[in-house]
Amino acid sequence: MMKPRRLKGHKKTVTCCIASRTRPGLIATSSEDGCICWFDMRCKDVVFTMDLDKKPISSICFNQGNEDILYACSGTEVISFDVNMASSWKPLETYNHNKEEINQISCNSKSSFLAAADDSGGIKIIDIRQHCLYKTLRSGHTSICSSVQFLPWRPWEVITGGLDAKLVMWDFSKGRPCKIMDFGLPDMESHGSGGQCFNPAFIHAVAIPEVDMLDKSGKVCAVARGDGVVDVIDIESEIASSKLKSSIRPRTGSQSSSGNVKPAATTTTLIQESGKRLHLDNSLGGHTAAVSCVSFSLFAERGRYIISGGNDASVKVWDWSKHRDAVETSRTNLLVQNISLSKKVNWLCTTPSDSENLVVCDTSKVVKVYTVT
Repeated sequence: MMKPRRLKGHKKTVTCCIASRTRPGLIATSSEDGCICWFDMRCKDVVFTMDLDKKPISSICFNQGNEDILYACSGTEVISFDVNMASSWKPLETYNHNKEEINQISCNSKSSFLAAADDSGGIKIIDIRQHCLYKTLRSGHTSICSSVQFLPWRPWEVITGGLDAKLVMWDFSKGRPCKIMDFGLPDMESHGSGGQCFNPAFIHAVAIPEVDMLDKSGKVCAVARGDGVVDVIDIESEIASSKLKSSIRPRTGSQSSSGNVKPAATTTTLIQESGKRLHLDNSLGGHTAAVSCVSFSLFAERGRYIISGGNDASVKVWDWSKHRDAVETSRTNLLVQNISLSKKVNWLCTTPSDSENLVVCDTSKVVKVYTVT
């Protein structure tokens, strides 16, 4: 592989990167230096820098309906900016609803809500049209909530991952979980036999396909796990299996003629058949340490590739469409590219371009841009 393009502008470790959909080639990055740098792939140097004069910035995201609006989180604050007001960088709004440090923010596809996941395990849902707190989601995670994403096909639901190894699907209109998947349980761990058994299956990141990818990708999510596994989970199948399990659970007093409770073997069989998961693990050439980030590709056929970055200082490009479209559920030859770095990967994103389409933030202050073909 050719040497990556190096984007310089930050003074400390780069924490996050996002790519514009409406302005091809425009990249925004955040850092522990409290700055947001804007890069145009057509230019050599950083275009401009927003110095927020704040604590380290952990996450940034665009308003999906208007990319002139950018959200950033620093400490317990969420701040919004108008990108066109480059001279002052005066915040449009500041939200101080989280009590502990925010790890990730995400805006829904209708640009009506923003979710902020923090160290307490809680998630704040902010109404960004009315500029107020809409709902607090708690009692789903027992440790740090590291990641949050909206489900575009379920407009009142979000999915979160945490360092308690739990993946939680929420109905945020009601403020309660719809389903909790615990990857720390033995039966969950057994699915990912290629994982690193000495690392817990903490969830570091969750990725959801964009709306225009759903026809081919299906209603799935990709989960970056601490044991080196990337799980691809069919969300609708998981919800269906949960409902199925509840509907055929033996009721009190439901007994056979011999007086024994009817066997539940049928339940297990049905759940296994209805749930669909793909495990991208070390046995396939995957990560040998915790996976820190994961994303669906915007280049080529949108959503065809899953890109993962890890603490093993590597980025893996998975052509999961080979599994998705195959009649046989073979997992061979899914890894199509392995990119080795010198430092752990913090975050990554992709662009719709044919070249310079993979942006990687490692623990250095320099952003690397690769071409995946």
